Amino acid sequence: MTRLKSLCVFCGSNFGRDPVYRQAAQIFAELLAERRLTLVYGGGNVGLMGVIADTVMAAGGKVIGVIPQSLVDREVAHHGITDLQVVSGMHQRKQRMYEQADAAVALPGGAGTFDELFEAFTWNQLGIHFKPVGLLNVGGYFDPLIAMLDRTVDQGFLRRQQRELLVVADDGPELLEALAAVEPSGVPKWIHR
Repeated sequence: MTRLKSLCVFCGSNFGRDPVYRQAAQIFAELLAERRLTLVYGGGNVGLMGVIADTVMAAGGKVIGVIPQSLVDREVAHHGITDLQVVSGMHQRKQRMYEQADAAVALPGGAGTFDELFEAFTWNQLGIHFKPVGLLNVGGYFDPLIAMLDRTVDQGFLRRQQRELLVVADDGPELLEALAAVEPSGVPKWIHR
């Protein structure tokens, strides 16, 4: 069983229309702090990103934010966290976040969240790294995405074992337990075919 010490969280820079998203971010952040997991995230002070960082900090947890200079210039950097790391661009941001985390989780968000999620998922699939990646499926938000991934398997564009690299759960404790149970296997066997 993998021992998680830090978790990279991808989530929206907006709150979303349904208050359940904000509430879920707060509950998940409290869980991270309770379990003494360091939060690694995109360094913003807005939307769900700000909620999760503020909640972890308020609960006495540790927060590492990684943000590109262009977003610092737009005044969306969170200066009230444990460690704010400013990088040159989005690619460096994602790489630095992955390097500092034992696993990654996506909460509801938009295009940026999907970009970060799919890059981490793809890197696992290609064997570039192997860190568990999961979805916290708040209120069924990711149901259409999960259905699309299953269709991708059905249509022969993704292997079932590759699809299974993405852990999905509806609540935080279940998701963290599932991520911790993932056994790192190094380079997946299908890479050598």
